[in-house]
Amino acid sequence: MTVPGGGAPGAPGRNRVDPKKLLLGKWTAVVPRDREKHFLVVKVLDPDVAGAAPTHVHLEAVLSRRILTVRWRELEDAAVWKQGWVQVS
Repeated sequence: MTVPGGGAPGAPGRNRVDPKKLLLGKWTAVVPRDREKHFLVVKVLDPDVAGAAPTHVHLEAVLSRRILTVRWRELEDAAVWKQGWVQVS
């Protein structure tokens, strides 16, 4: 089985993300956005279909408290997001 965007589940370059455990998760943007790199998942948006996985999450920037909405699957891309609040070069 392959994951859209390339690679197998759990493959190097991919973050393992459980949609049921997204809320209050900590994430670091590899490339800071407006000097913001540390984010907290403050809301998991419910899907249109009952019982389906969520599609989007609200990330709150720790620095400015600005809300960023992203597809939760984007968090799987380790080239864009790192799990936890980590130092990135």
